[in-house]
Amino acid sequence: MGRQAYIVYPLVDDSEKIDLLSAKREFERLSSEVFLQERVGLIHGQLASAEKDSVMREFIAGKVDILVATTVIEVGIDVPNASVMLIEHAERFGLSQLHQLRGRVGRGTAESHCILVAEPGEDALERLRIFRDTSDGFEVARADLRIRGQGDLFGSQQHGRDPALRFADLLVDEDLLVDAQSEARAIVAEDPELKRADHAAIQAHLEGLYKHRLEMYGVG
Repeated sequence: MGRQAYIVYPLVDDSEKIDLLSAKREFERLSSEVFLQERVGLIHGQLASAEKDSVMREFIAGKVDILVATTVIEVGIDVPNASVMLIEHAERFGLSQLHQLRGRVGRGTAESHCILVAEPGEDALERLRIFRDTSDGFEVARADLRIRGQGDLFGSQQHGRDPALRFADLLVDEDLLVDAQSEARAIVAEDPELKRADHAAIQAHLEGLYKHRLEMYGVG
């Protein structure tokens, strides 16, 4: 008794394009129709920072029993008294995201539970089965990499294969890539700007692949 809970939704507001439950709408329903004896709070990314901080302080202090939330609580939240998390439309979340959310409970001594409510297709079902079967973050990350791909090394694409990685596979060639990383770090430590003559070919190759992307680091 006296434990706290999170209920997580994928949307802040209702959407005309996607038929999903939203945090704002469900907060109104849960607080006025379902949990009449509990204190229900609401937090999402559209709130001002001061409002988010105020809600979290109340939750941490035990003044809120049930926190209705979006993924704004995904990281950096440590409330040992929270022992239950319910995630609605879990099929809409990525595997690593689900794992991060699950990490918000089980931080105290009480037995904790993460409950998924989902209507998954075959692709989502694979993610949810992996999530159910392992709590090892490294295994979750490897599975997420296998399912989604590593994305773009410098860009914003978060899935698929980076065309720059034409020869190596991050999953299959992990040991080889670790060795390559060690070699690369040694070269950079010795010659950060790759000015040495024997590093000219490396510099030319990197500029050929990433010149325009690297220029963005100088913007602003």
